[in-house]
Amino acid sequence: MGLLDSVLGAVLGGQQNNQQQAGAGGMNLTALLPVLMPIVTSMLANNGSQGGLGGLASKFNQAGMGDVMNSWIGTGQNQPINGDQLTQVLGNDTMGQIASQLGMGNGDAAGALSQILPGLIDQLTPQGQAPAGGLGNADDLMGMLGGLLAKR
Repeated sequence: MGLLDSVLGAVLGGQQNNQQQAGAGGMNLTALLPVLMPIVTSMLANNGSQGGLGGLASKFNQAGMGDVMNSWIGTGQNQPINGDQLTQVLGNDTMGQIASQLGMGNGDAAGALSQILPGLIDQLTPQGQAPAGGLGNADDLMGMLGGLLAKR
């Protein structure tokens, strides 16, 4: 299993069958991971496009979906999110930029992101709470992902 497969396995809860890896709309999430991970890292980094984990949590709260984000950070079961809901949280412009980076339509990009984001945030907040100083910059996040893989 390659590095990207390990990241995907950690994010999707270790489920490695083809159906889970295919994700939304039959997309192969493993194939998308090299492009999707820098986008998600940029979203979660303190110096990133969404203002880090705290900024993203604020967007979820403003969209009335704070309980969904809190479930990903908390220690309980992660609540699902679909692509339409994620587009509502992030906004059409942001989702359009992400879709452009991925080379796909907004709906497909939102669907792929909705498959990765809950598990990734869950894995990056193992104590069930967001760190007071956020998750750090992009390099810090890549180090955290490396740490997750070392535990596998």
